[in-house]
Amino acid sequence: MYKLEGDTSPLGDFTTRPRVITISLMAIFIGVVGAYVALALLKLIGLFTNLFFFQRWSTALVSPAGNTLGVFEVIVPVVGALIIGVMARYGSERIRGHGIPEAIEAILTNGSRIDPKVAVLKPVSSAISIGSGGPFGAEGPIIMTGGAIGSLIAQFFHLTSTERKTLLVAGAAAGMSATFAAPVASVLLAVELLLFEWKPRSMIPVALAAATAAAARRYIMGMGPLFPVPAHAAFIGPAGLAGCVLAGVLAGGLSALLTLAVYASEDSFAKLPIHWMWWPAIGGLVIGIGGLVCPQALGVGYDTIGAMLQG
Repeated sequence: MYKLEGDTSPLGDFTTRPRVITISLMAIFIGVVGAYVALALLKLIGLFTNLFFFQRWSTALVSPAGNTLGVFEVIVPVVGALIIGVMARYGSERIRGHGIPEAIEAILTNGSRIDPKVAVLKPVSSAISIGSGGPFGAEGPIIMTGGAIGSLIAQFFHLTSTERKTLLVAGAAAGMSATFAAPVASVLLAVELLLFEWKPRSMIPVALAAATAAAARRYIMGMGPLFPVPAHAAFIGPAGLAGCVLAGVLAGGLSALLTLAVYASEDSFAKLPIHWMWWPAIGGLVIGIGGLVCPQALGVGYDTIGAMLQG
């Protein structure tokens, strides 16, 4: 049931009110803002990667694997992790974590309200983490940052909890859509992870935000996809379909194992007799050593993914 504050009229689960027009207009604006936020995050990642590994001022996305630091490469993730630890302790503890669980927590336990400091500190800390070699993607940070933008706009206009959630999810979908040029996938992911419903009152604004962000991306970042794929046959045949099924099963299984490993690692850190501010530095040391063994494992990894897709 969808009821505005002070509205006692019953509404079906799949009905809309004129109010959805206002929310949709806000979502379109959030879509434009989300595109610029996505661009800013990618530029920040490029900037910190260049500063940490190549000691130059540039926002171009580059791979840390081409650095000439030698064995000193090990300390780069440690330095980045120390900076993040200080930011989390003295800035906002809510920048800790992956991004997506924190957005879910804001929806379920805090009425879709996100601290304004998170909107600033989360993308900066994530860019420092990735730019200093952290093998993480931009998906979680952009979901949290885009969601924070939507939440802040909703809070500014004193919207209801339901409307705040809608705009939070719209911001998250907009950020993903602008980053990956995939509006449909962004809407589906945002609905599955954050919205928890398939009702027009929410779906329309979220879809509009994602579509607007994808359109804005064309003028802000260009039309090309983040991961170009070579031309290939439209129909891959039974053998190809079977391979897709196998790849899906393997990817699902490995993803589950990775998730379990991440949470097991977090539980292990929680048992350490030191303040959590120092935990990232320990992880950074492990990442740095791993980078010596396999430099391609450092950083956001978009170049590695692109190379794999190119064959």
